[in-house]
Amino acid sequence: MHKKLTISSIKNSKGVKPLVMITAYDALFASLLEESADMILVGDSLNMSFAGKSDTISATLEQMIYHTNAVCRGAKNSFVICDMPFGTYTNAKSALSNAIKVFQQTPADCVKIEGGKDKAQVVKHLTDNGVAVCGHIGLLPQSVRSEGGYKVKGKTEEEKIQLLKDAKAIEKAGAFCIVIEGVKAEVAKEVAESVGVPVIGIGAGVDVDGQVLVFSDMLGLFEAFTPKFVKKYMDGASLVREAVGNYANEVLNKEFPKEEHTY
Repeated sequence: MHKKLTISSIKNSKGVKPLVMITAYDALFASLLEESADMILVGDSLNMSFAGKSDTISATLEQMIYHTNAVCRGAKNSFVICDMPFGTYTNAKSALSNAIKVFQQTPADCVKIEGGKDKAQVVKHLTDNGVAVCGHIGLLPQSVRSEGGYKVKGKTEEEKIQLLKDAKAIEKAGAFCIVIEGVKAEVAKEVAESVGVPVIGIGAGVDVDGQVLVFSDMLGLFEAFTPKFVKKYMDGASLVREAVGNYANEVLNKEFPKEEHTY
């Protein structure tokens, strides 16, 4: 069992070793992932892969608190990040109020906030008041409706300059690490090199300080769609169907339960 990381050890990992981050939404999967994950993100992606919604936007703070508590119970030795859902950090005052609820009602180690330079004031207000913050720049899932879809960033010089400004602004505001999503690999590399905190990529190439994937994507359990950046490390959906099918056949043929499964 590995030693739980701290904010200091996460920051000190930059340039030393890549960080492994993965999502989890419940105690069972968190306990299975803990051995390999440096950090577990309780992502609002649960709204899609867990709740069957079309995007993350309708996730609530109450949902995030519930699932964060479950993950923390299952993974006591992983650094746990709670996603702040859409609408809970529109200004510094509401962000602090909602982040305090997360910290008071869960053992989460930090919260994650989407946005760059435009959210630097919010990040600073949280960190000034004892709330650890992981930033999130690039493709922002909570902005999918306003942007008209999931769009890769860093394709133009203007977008590159903005991403560099975003990363530096939230680092200065006190974020101890930054997730960068859906960004051209060469631009993500420049962003990672421009700041002193770890930059964790998802769909942003290999030249960053770590990687994060949604567990149900990388295990092949979520079948609605598969983003280009996802590698499936197993065909989980087929394995589950096969196992449940075997169970159903044994029940229908009265092959289960056998004597060894009977009191």
